[in-house]
Amino acid sequence: MLPLWTLAVPALIGLWALSCWLYENLKSLVQIVIAVLTPYFVPAENKSLVERFGKWAVITGSTDGIGRQYAIQLAARGVNIVLISRTVEKLMAVANEIEQKHQVKTKWIAADFSQGRPIYDKLRRELDGIPVGILVNNVGTNLDYPDDLDRVPEDKLWDVIHINIAAATMLTRIVLPGMKQRRQGAIVNISSGSELQPLPYMTTYAASKAYIRNFTLAMQYELEPFGITCQLVSPLFVTTKMNNFSTTLMKGGLFIPDAESYAKYAVFTLGKTKQTTGYWTHGIQYCLIRLSPEWVRTLVGGIMNKKFREEYHHAQKQTAATVAKAQ
Repeated sequence: MLPLWTLAVPALIGLWALSCWLYENLKSLVQIVIAVLTPYFVPAENKSLVERFGKWAVITGSTDGIGRQYAIQLAARGVNIVLISRTVEKLMAVANEIEQKHQVKTKWIAADFSQGRPIYDKLRRELDGIPVGILVNNVGTNLDYPDDLDRVPEDKLWDVIHINIAAATMLTRIVLPGMKQRRQGAIVNISSGSELQPLPYMTTYAASKAYIRNFTLAMQYELEPFGITCQLVSPLFVTTKMNNFSTTLMKGGLFIPDAESYAKYAVFTLGKTKQTTGYWTHGIQYCLIRLSPEWVRTLVGGIMNKKFREEYHHAQKQTAATVAKAQ
C-alpha cells in the first residue's frame, strides 16, 4: 500500500494549479464587473485629476484617434495638455480646439517617434520645466494589413519597434524623476487586446503590446512606493485609422466603439483601476478570451487575420478596378 503522502502531494499540486487558474480568470470577471458598475454605483472622488496627479498631461500620438480624444477628455477635466505627434498642422488644430473649448493651457511638440533615439534629447528639452502629472503613452503603429513576417517591409518592422516599444519606455523614463520628486503622477500605457496571445500575421504588433503589458505591470510594482499610478489600458477593436485595413472593423458597432466613445469611458477609469480594457464591451470580450487556452486564442487570431488580409486585398482590387474604369 502506498504511503499517504504519495497520494496527498499530487492532489495538493492539482488543487494549487486549479486555484491559480480560477484566481486569474475570476479576477478578470471581477475587474469587468467593477469597470462596468463603477460609473453608476461608486460616488465621485473628492479629488479631481488635477489635485490627484498634477496640472499637466502629456499625450503622444495626440492628433488622431484615441490619443486625440484622450487629450480632449483630460482637458475637459481641467488638465493642461502637451500634445506630441508628427504633423505640425494637426498639432496646431487640436491645440486650438482644446483651448477654445476648455480654457486650459496647451503646448505642442512635433516629433516623429519612428526616428528612434535622436528625438528624445529634443523631447527632454521641450518637457523640461513642465510638471508632468499624467503621461499617456498612446502613440502606436500597426502593419498596413496582416501579412507574413518576411513580406512586411523592413522599414515598417523598425517603425513598430521604435514607436510601439521605445516611445513608451523612454517617455516614461523622462517624466519619472519629476513625478518621484513630487510623489504624485500617473502613467497610462495604451496596449491592446493582442497582448493576450501570439498573433499570426501580426506577429510584431502583438509582441510589442505584450512588451507594453509586461512593462506596465512591472512599473506598477516599482512606482507604488512613490504614490505614482501606472495604468494598463488594453483596448480591443476601435474604429481608428490603425484598423482601416478592414472595412468590417471600420463600420463599428456595439463591440467596436469609435474613439470618442472609447476615450470617455477609458479616462473615467484613471485612478480607479490599474488595469482595464477601457470600455465595457471590451471587458466582456477580454474576459472570454482569457478563459480560452492560449493555443485556441492563437489559432483564432491567425484565422481572423487571414480573413482581414483577404478583405484588404479584395478592397485593393476593387479600388484599382474603379480607377482603371474611370480612366
